[in-house]
Amino acid sequence: MVVDIDLPDMDGYQLASLLRGQAETQGACLIAATGYGQERDRERARAAGFAHHLVKPLDMAALVKILQSVARA
Repeated sequence: MVVDIDLPDMDGYQLASLLRGQAETQGACLIAATGYGQERDRERARAAGFAHHLVKPLDMAALVKILQSVARA
């Protein structure tokens, strides 16, 4: 799942935590899409349960590589 961090009612960090807490989505590959690219932002994304962190505008080659990796697994 590609999740935008800057959502209006619930931020992406909160959404990731909720998804990790549900049996149906706890094993999903979560990819953070954000305008924030500092190391502290990457750490916060990892702590929330994101497996990957991409800064906008998204590098489509990097996204494809991640998705291919997930598809192989």
